[in-house]
Amino acid sequence: MRFKAAVLNGVGKALEIDELDMRPLQAGDVLVRIHASGLCHTDLEVIQGSLAYPMPIVLGHEGAGVVEEVGSGVTRVRPGDHVILSWNPHCGHCFYCERDLPILCEPFRQHQPQGHLFDGTSRMQRNGNEVHHYSVTSTHAEYTIVPESGAIPVPKQIPFDRACLIGCGVMTGVGGVIRKAQVEPGSSVAVIGCGAVGLNALQGARLAGATKIIAVDIGEDKLERARGFGATHTVDAAGTDALSQIMDLTVGRGADYVLESAGNVQALRSSVEMVRPGGSVVWLGKVNVDTEVAFRWGSLMGEREMVRSSYGNARPTRDFPWLVEQYLAGSLKLDELITRRIRLEEINGGFDMLARGEGIRTVIMFD
Repeated sequence: MRFKAAVLNGVGKALEIDELDMRPLQAGDVLVRIHASGLCHTDLEVIQGSLAYPMPIVLGHEGAGVVEEVGSGVTRVRPGDHVILSWNPHCGHCFYCERDLPILCEPFRQHQPQGHLFDGTSRMQRNGNEVHHYSVTSTHAEYTIVPESGAIPVPKQIPFDRACLIGCGVMTGVGGVIRKAQVEPGSSVAVIGCGAVGLNALQGARLAGATKIIAVDIGEDKLERARGFGATHTVDAAGTDALSQIMDLTVGRGADYVLESAGNVQALRSSVEMVRPGGSVVWLGKVNVDTEVAFRWGSLMGEREMVRSSYGNARPTRDFPWLVEQYLAGSLKLDELITRRIRLEEINGGFDMLARGEGIRTVIMFD
């Protein structure tokens, strides 16, 4: 079959809308027609070259759509199911999967950096030549093939443009609070960085029953947005001593939990200064893999716990339907995360906006 996709042919180049050929399904494959796909900063890192992948490649890892066809052996989904795609499918039986660490699934970690599915090959071609998959999803396309564990059935009541957001930014932020930090009711939570992931961390803190939810960012516009997602207090880090403000708000102890989602060296260092002794820090943001980050030794003492989380301790078959239920019940904000809807042909403009830090989420609509 032939389909349209946004193809990245080289670092720093504009994405090209091209027609590709999809190879036949293999055992365990699920063919999904994409209806909506979000533009995420991690996609932008590949375009800019700070995250290395083979080219040509179809980006996109935040998608939702309808199952069109399944390969042999597939039992969990069937044609007609509405699904959210998980960018971290897992085999279920490797060393890490058996230890309940699907984020570290060995076939995933072995093959996805090479732009391949679990069998070490691609299903996409252009003029007979291989086109690579991105994070085993490649949702900036009309169709994609994913492993069965990467297609999570969800209720059909949720619109596709809201559903796709759950597959990355929402899961990472909410999951970082609920599943990874396991924030307790009545706690104080500070969130550094109020972009898409940070706003969802604020939502997670509200869902967890935190009573003091502190948003830290630069600029009143971002902080006002943070209030709408659950922040009870805000700290403008521009030209002020953010640490002293956090201490003032937490009786001099520091926050019980700190979620870092700004993705810069200063925010990572500040996160361990802002948490109280005995408290927990979860790093959701990231810097270039070769960047060195230094900490004041005293900030690491006092029985503080620090952990990096890439996907909010996600268990997609458990968490995606739960997040959909929260949205349908009115407890989770998704509509407010979408600041622009575009066609596939407008994708380069969408990434330009993302690079400038404009808006929260731009979503490609395929209908």
